[in-house]
Amino acid sequence: MRRVTLSLIRSKSLVQSMTEEHRVLVSCPLIHDSIDEYSDVFEENGVKFDVPDVDQQLDEDELLEIIDDYHGVIAGDDEFTRKVIESAENLKVISKWGIGTDRIDKEAARENDVKVYNTPGAFADEVGDVVVGYTVMLTRDLHKIDRSVRRGDWGCPRGTSLADKTFGVVGVGSIGAAVVRRADALCEKVLGNDVQPISDDLKRNTSVESVEIGELLHRSDIVSLNCPLTPATERMIGYDELEKLGGYLVNTARGELVKQEELVEALRDGTLQGAALDVFEEEPLPADHPLTEMENVVLGSHNAQNTHEAVQKVNDRAVENLIDGLRN
Repeated sequence: MRRVTLSLIRSKSLVQSMTEEHRVLVSCPLIHDSIDEYSDVFEENGVKFDVPDVDQQLDEDELLEIIDDYHGVIAGDDEFTRKVIESAENLKVISKWGIGTDRIDKEAARENDVKVYNTPGAFADEVGDVVVGYTVMLTRDLHKIDRSVRRGDWGCPRGTSLADKTFGVVGVGSIGAAVVRRADALCEKVLGNDVQPISDDLKRNTSVESVEIGELLHRSDIVSLNCPLTPATERMIGYDELEKLGGYLVNTARGELVKQEELVEALRDGTLQGAALDVFEEEPLPADHPLTEMENVVLGSHNAQNTHEAVQKVNDRAVENLIDGLRN
């Protein structure tokens, strides 16, 4: 077992044991296997922790039953609604494992003096790698070939070359920038769309061109969604947008960015050639969902970020944020 001390996570000069005992809920499944590595850090800082049985995330009702017992949470994609936060009289800090905080009512947290942390910049390279993997699988039908060979067949579908294609990236933050750099090595042209200006450094070092989203969809052969879920981006991709694209869609961001029922329709009628989806409106994806029956779809389990190296870094940062939030 890896022995972790707070000096590995934060400068030893900043370590001060908290005299008040705090109880913490560790609800993010991705840190569960490693949480005992932090036992000494928690003990030194007066923290006792509970690890609930979680499949993917805790919903509002599940949190309402238990949240009042806790001063802090290392959270996954749990539903920290206003109702949950207002009922959590002892809650001081939500340390979000990973980047996305869209399932935390941040306004309610501010009003109730609950500090919210996340781990920005995490997983950029890891998700970028998976986007490339999904792109190659889709355009070369590797998933179909694998299934064929396993059945004892020898299917040889004719794929699509990438070298002369245009790759669109919606959301050019840290993850989107990692996708841009990889797409620049694969394709002839890369388009980017973001509410913020694309960095000069990324423009200097890649061929990325900043365009409006309508133009990006119309010109791109492959589109990767890498933007956060906000009121402006929720269900931003529907049948009309997919009709403009007509090629391949890769979504490793949030399932709610896409009108899933319209995506199914576009895949069924051939409007869209294929899709790779690591995220869904409902997770886990039900086994009887229409997407599971489609040959032109690659399905993931919201796992694009999950490497040994990246998880260890984010574990450390999530624990550091938790203890900082309880101490301050």
